Amino acid sequence: MKQMALDLGLAPAPSLNRFFAGSNQAALAHLHAQVNEAWDAPRSTVPTYLWGEMGCGKTYVLRAVAEALREQGAPVGWLDASTRFPSAFNERWSAVILDEVQFYNPVQQAAAFNWFVNATSPATGARRWVLAAGDVPPSDLKLRDDLRTRLGWGEIYQLHLLSEAQRRDVLKDEAKRRGLVLTDDVMDYMLKRFSRDLGSLMQLLDHLDNFALRNKRGLTIPLLKDMLETE
Repeated sequence: MKQMALDLGLAPAPSLNRFFAGSNQAALAHLHAQVNEAWDAPRSTVPTYLWGEMGCGKTYVLRAVAEALREQGAPVGWLDASTRFPSAFNERWSAVILDEVQFYNPVQQAAAFNWFVNATSPATGARRWVLAAGDVPPSDLKLRDDLRTRLGWGEIYQLHLLSEAQRRDVLKDEAKRRGLVLTDDVMDYMLKRFSRDLGSLMQLLDHLDNFALRNKRGLTIPLLKDMLETE
């Protein structure tokens, strides 16, 4: 299975409206309710934790939530496993988002705990929402006890992988949205030879779309092979 280094700058901004929920309807409805509530109105500040295996869309929905809140003018604190030097908690933040918590090192765990406490039990001001995600339920996280128990305190949702049929439907709908024709043979080639998680497949489609546009060609297996040889 080939992993491609794709130009993420070409991909559209993450959006909850573009996330195919499948069997994750309850989790998606909860996230929509949180981000669509006006920030000057009463809202739930109970923490939310999402978990599921790689490829189920955790990072995508967290980034979609962050994007939606920022569009509302609500600053967001973001921490993931690539954040080498986490900042101090910022009183301007309206929410705290913690991704890839299963990979946090001791410094990141200390920062996440500090952010969590300041968000949910502030010395002054209103409580903030904490949204976190990991690959296992909170009780199975190999983190410091005080952080692990807090991550398991609120709303918990498991995100499930889409079936192959659902992934095909999403790819076809996305291609149609772009005005493209994605034939079954091209889709079969994509599913057999590349990473099968939906996020990677969508990035591949985006890259293929741009390559086809530059070369003024339709989406075909020869086009896909040409792209791999030239980029």
